[in-house]
Amino acid sequence: MRVAFATNDGRLVNAHFGHSPMFSVYEVRPGSAVFLEDRSVPAQIAQDELGKIDTRIALIEDCTLVFLVQIGASAAARVTRRKMMPVKVAPGVSIEDQVGKLLELLRGKPPMWLSKVLLAEEEAGNGGNPLNAKEG
Repeated sequence: MRVAFATNDGRLVNAHFGHSPMFSVYEVRPGSAVFLEDRSVPAQIAQDELGKIDTRIALIEDCTLVFLVQIGASAAARVTRRKMMPVKVAPGVSIEDQVGKLLELLRGKPPMWLSKVLLAEEEAGNGGNPLNAKEG
């Protein structure tokens, strides 16, 4: 699954979803995680709140999880409608540590929220979702 991290610097999860200047994207599978790229939010002039959210959703629409410090209620609803799950973490957690925790969760019996995400991704994969067609 692809996982995005809202970040200001590419090292820490330290950004609010609607204000994040970029997202670091990883491919995470049981037993491995690979950094794919940093995706920068394009500079927009006079963008309204909905535009800011839509721009960020479009940037990471191929991701299953998005780790962030904060997200507004309407943005969270829009993210979840796109079959992405926002995951709040404490400000300043390193992306590397968060990837490690996610790998640890995948190693054992994942918690209910992660099991649901994995099941939904698997079901989407049976329908030809390009996210699941990529093999590392």
